[in-house]
This record gives sequence, C-alpha cells and structure tokens, in this order.
Amino acid sequence: MITDARALRLEFVPQDLEHRGGQIDYLSSIFEPLMNDQQGEHVCIHGPSGAGKTTLAKYTLDHLKSQTFGIRWGYVNCMSDSAPGSVLYELVRDAGLGRDLRREGTPTATALDYFRSHDDQIVLVIDEVDVLDDIQTLLALYEQPNVTLVCITLKQTEWLADMDPRAESRFRCIESLRLEKYSYDELMDILKSRVSHGLVRSRVDDRAIETIADIAAGDARHGITLLRRSARQASREETDLTVEIVDSNVEAAQEDLEDHRIRYYGTHKRALYEIIKAAGEIEPGTLHRRYEERVKSPKAKSTRRKYLAYLKRYDEIDTVGNGPATTYRYVR
Repeated sequence: MITDARALRLEFVPQDLEHRGGQIDYLSSIFEPLMNDQQGEHVCIHGPSGAGKTTLAKYTLDHLKSQTFGIRWGYVNCMSDSAPGSVLYELVRDAGLGRDLRREGTPTATALDYFRSHDDQIVLVIDEVDVLDDIQTLLALYEQPNVTLVCITLKQTEWLADMDPRAESRFRCIESLRLEKYSYDELMDILKSRVSHGLVRSRVDDRAIETIADIAAGDARHGITLLRRSARQASREETDLTVEIVDSNVEAAQEDLEDHRIRYYGTHKRALYEIIKAAGEIEPGTLHRRYEERVKSPKAKSTRRKYLAYLKRYDEIDTVGNGPATTYRYVR
C-alpha cells in the first residue's frame, strides 16, 4: 500500500506545488534581486492553517537556491522556542552558518554577526512570527543589508497590531501575500498527487479521496493527516483504502494534528496549554499560579498573555467573559 511514506508527511515539499502557480510567480518576482546579489523584498505570508504558507515559502526558495549561487536560506518555527537567542541560533544553523555557535550563552549581537559578516544573500523564513518574544530581534534582522525576511502568520493585521509604533511602521510596508483555503477540487488534486507519490494508486478508492477532501474542508494539513492515518490502517490490514477506513480514522487524525502542533510548543506554551486542557475551564489567577508552580524561570505575564492569544487564534483554547471575569476554556 505505502510506497513512499515521505509523501504522506506534513513537512514533505513536493516537486510540483499544486494550485499555487500565481503565488510562486509573485514570490519569485520579489526575490529576483537576490539573483543579482541584492537584497530581496521582505514579505509576510498569511492565511488560514492548512493553506500551504510554509510549503510555498520552502518550495520557492528551494527552486531559487538551485538556480543561483550565493544564496542561503534558513527556517525557524517560533512555536518551538520563541526566545530571541533560540530563534537566532536556529536561523544561523539552518542557513548553514556558525556550526560552532552554541545555543546557550551566545549574545544576540554575536548571532547577528554571522549574518552581517557573510558575503551571501540570506533569506530567513520565520514561521509563527507573531509569537516571537521580542520584536527587537526581528527589527535587527530587518536592518541587515544582506537579509531578506519571510514572515509567516495566520493574521497579518493582528501581528502588526501587537507591535510598537517603530516596528509597525516598518513591517506594515513590506510585501503581503495572503493565501486562501483550498477549494474542494484543489484539495482533491493535492490528495491525488500525494497518493500517486506515496501509495499504490490502484488500491485507493476514489470515493475515499473525495471523503477526505470533504472532511478536510480546504485544509491541506488536515487532509494529508487523514490520508496518512487511513493509509496506515489499510497497510496493516492488507486491504484497500476505502471510505469505511477513512471514516474510522477521522477522530484519530484530529488527535494526530493536535499532537503535531503540541510537539512544536516550547516548554512555556505547552505548560499553559496542558493546564487549561486538564482543567477544562480555568480562571486567569489559577492558571498563572499553576503555571508558576510548574515551570522554572516563568515568563512575564505579558508574554504569557501573548502565548494564550496565539493558542486562541489556533482554536486550541477559547475565552469566556471579559476583563476580570474572563476564563480560559479548552475547546477540542
């Protein structure tokens, strides 16, 4: 049944990106100066979960790097650790610079020097940028003459609204690319491509793919997760992938999606999330007290509120009431 498990992974970047041709052309155009050893245009890619924001950025940069000498790019997801030092460490290492750089104890200025002193043009993809602890880190990268930023977030307006005036005035002027959810037909094409690359096509019922596309409702991440979960069951049972198998894996696929997100959460975000999940519903004072009892070196309350706002944007939690009467509630 499964011929190439890589094609069923969320992180897989396909050779051909379905239904994003216009967006690829747009990114390629604003990155064109890089091919002449000049800084590209900074850009914010935004839109709902499962619209392919990260895959689009990686796909475009992979192709650009294959065509041009003197370009490097690095990626970081701020959900794993949003502290400035950790974000810079991951970017430096992922861009292939600073193999001797230590994660702990390296000053921010030292990490920035790795970019500043390098001759190549460097593109930095900062995923979940809205949860970054310190906007000054982003400003410092913005001001590097050989660095082009690709900032990825769900809602650009909310990201900008959280900035101080100096940062907001700069990042409001960068290029903006919004991705919409895939249509039913577009998601069908994406799923069929994954099937062709990763499964024995003759053993996958077309109606099963249609069912997955219908359940996923334009969310490629959801659709691919449900396809992978269903394919694994069909493989174990040595049977074809049918509608019945898809239906039996809907709940498990949702759990897989949740587990995948939680794996990216750093210590502090995961602690807040797990406290709310365990309680079901909890008022802020109790939440903060339990958080402070649970973690070493607790984050400031303003930072915690930022993390909580992020969890709400991703529909992991919800709030009930306003002001002092507000409570946090687990919604999944």
